[in-house]
Amino acid sequence: MSQLIATFAVIEAFLHQKFADDDPERGNVTIEHVLWALGVIAIAGIVVYAITNYVTGKAAGIQ
Repeated sequence: MSQLIATFAVIEAFLHQKFADDDPERGNVTIEHVLWALGVIAIAGIVVYAITNYVTGKAAGIQ
């Protein structure tokens, strides 16, 4: 039983050391990339919507 407790103590110490980083800038690059990706997807969606409406309008005028 004491070996199990020692193992958990070592794991806890490792995780505490790994996640105790108090860097306030941590994750900013990832958030920036996500926001850029969402912006590009939104712009692409608007372009596709505009082209679809244009083509549909021209197709309706053919008949």
